[in-house]
Amino acid sequence: MEYESQNWIWDGLYYCPRLFGGLMLTVALLGLSTTYFGGIGLFPLPYVWLDSGVFHKKKCEKKRIRVYMDGCFDLMHYGHANALRQAKALGDELVVGVVSDEEIIANKGPPVLPMEERLALVSGLKWVDQVIANAPYAITEQFMNSLFNEHKIDYIIHGDDPCLLPDGSDAYALAKKAGRYKQIKRTEGVSSTDIVGRILSSLKDTEGGGDNTSTLSNGDSGERHQSQRGQISQFLPTSQRIVQFSNGKGPGPNARGVYIDGAFDLFHAGHVEILKKAKQLGDFLLVGIHTDHIVREHRGMPYPVMHVHERSLSVLACRFVDEVIIGAPWEITKDMITTFNISIVVHGTVAESNTLLPGETDPYAVPKRMGIFRFLESPKSLTTSSVAQRIVSNHEAYMKRNAKKTESEKKYYEEKTYVAGE
Repeated sequence: MEYESQNWIWDGLYYCPRLFGGLMLTVALLGLSTTYFGGIGLFPLPYVWLDSGVFHKKKCEKKRIRVYMDGCFDLMHYGHANALRQAKALGDELVVGVVSDEEIIANKGPPVLPMEERLALVSGLKWVDQVIANAPYAITEQFMNSLFNEHKIDYIIHGDDPCLLPDGSDAYALAKKAGRYKQIKRTEGVSSTDIVGRILSSLKDTEGGGDNTSTLSNGDSGERHQSQRGQISQFLPTSQRIVQFSNGKGPGPNARGVYIDGAFDLFHAGHVEILKKAKQLGDFLLVGIHTDHIVREHRGMPYPVMHVHERSLSVLACRFVDEVIIGAPWEITKDMITTFNISIVVHGTVAESNTLLPGETDPYAVPKRMGIFRFLESPKSLTTSSVAQRIVSNHEAYMKRNAKKTESEKKYYEEKTYVAGE
């Protein structure tokens, strides 16, 4: 008989401690009983167990826990990312359901981002292992059984904020009844509704107080706008949150470092795709996040919609990003390239504005002279401004629908009154 290991006892103790403990207890009891009954002949138990394959060297692997979380994930922000981070912490593998456009329209109104873009955002998060497209808004019994049987889901996760269907019922009632539901804490200080409110409020302020392209040099309108936005944003950055989002790893000794910078405001699918492309050029991707002041100077009001710490967390949550510089300088210096061991500096071909301010030097002049700069073809034409414009268009369409509805109701009641008067 051939054994894979002569140290079967230690292998058993290491790989299956509970099983081994139970078997050893049985040995002790049987040993006592054979002594008591005068040494009835038994086969040497260790050899019996080896023949039966009990101690055949095989790891008793722990079952991997698969958890599921769904959502619309429209206007992806760090609150979404933090929710999925918490969900992943409750298991080993995270499967995310992205609700279909049709379901969102039926339950909440038209989404800002179509399915394709929302899938790119969710798939790009470092905590997500698998994505299910076109998930239903409500967890039906059929879909829940599909999750448990086909996708091998152990638990369904949702935040501690209520999720109600149009009829007022709990969207996760079935999962709770099945005992397969777990809850995470909602991230305070941000929501998609909050972001939409910031954009609409900022545009309203701009329309009432000056040109949409105005900068800080055009009087105090920028400072007033910053103050108003500061009252809207409730995010309080902490070092713990940054650590939770960070990879916690630096570049290796011979790593090829890639650097890309920008505002990364209203983090969208275009950002994900360009970061993915940048990461493919090296081993370590460092992303510079410009300060609010720099963004406002170059893009004017109402930007940035998200302040620098919010934008930094959104970028850090991306699976292709290894590290960020929070409040990166506008110009890339030789000292910066040396300090961060940057091998190549890239910039996307699609940007909000590549024009320089009067008297301003090219921010990429140094890496260009060093021969380490290159433009990177942007996979998508999407920009922060185009996303913001979608939000405005959706709002305008919503207001028109409501105005028509109000006018229709008014006409209806007038007709009823006229008929009643007759």
